Amino acid sequence: MLNSALSIIYDEHRSLAAVVQGLRYLVGEYSRRRLAPDFGLLRAIVAYLDEFPQRLHHPKEEAFLFERLQLRTRTADAIIAELKRQHVHDASLVAALRLALERFESGQDGGLAEFGKAVADYSEGILPHMALEEASLLPLACRHLSGEDWVEIGVAFGANGDPRFTANANSEFADLFRRIFDLAAPGGSGSAGTS
Repeated sequence: MLNSALSIIYDEHRSLAAVVQGLRYLVGEYSRRRLAPDFGLLRAIVAYLDEFPQRLHHPKEEAFLFERLQLRTRTADAIIAELKRQHVHDASLVAALRLALERFESGQDGGLAEFGKAVADYSEGILPHMALEEASLLPLACRHLSGEDWVEIGVAFGANGDPRFTANANSEFADLFRRIFDLAAPGGSGSAGTS
């Protein structure tokens, strides 16, 4: 179950990174006037960043992975404290992203620049956060957690239903991934449409 649980966590990180990279790509294309802003797509991305990491992934990391690891060893305490702090900060970055998107969509002066900064801030927070988990926390978890711990972690994360891989995932999020991957694919359309 160790490999299964780790695979789910890594897959969720890859999904989140793909969405963030797609969002950065879109902001760049809007800034260069290669694409017209697709506010429906942007709203779906921000909703995903709120729903999936904030309400599913991060809470399960804390309740299952972090908690179990702290029961087995104290060597991860400083890393866990930092990751928890980053989870709180991540929530504030998503709120700032939502507000900047509202201003951009309403046509406020400097709206795209403000939204672009919020996207950069979010990206600069979440990508290093996931890298810290993968480079520092997960190796400690592999060393100290029991098979039973990994079963519980795998079951908890398995219930998240990563929209890239789950047939019955939220259809809005599944569509979001199709649109982002279409844009990013070599020879992709680069035209997610407009709203």
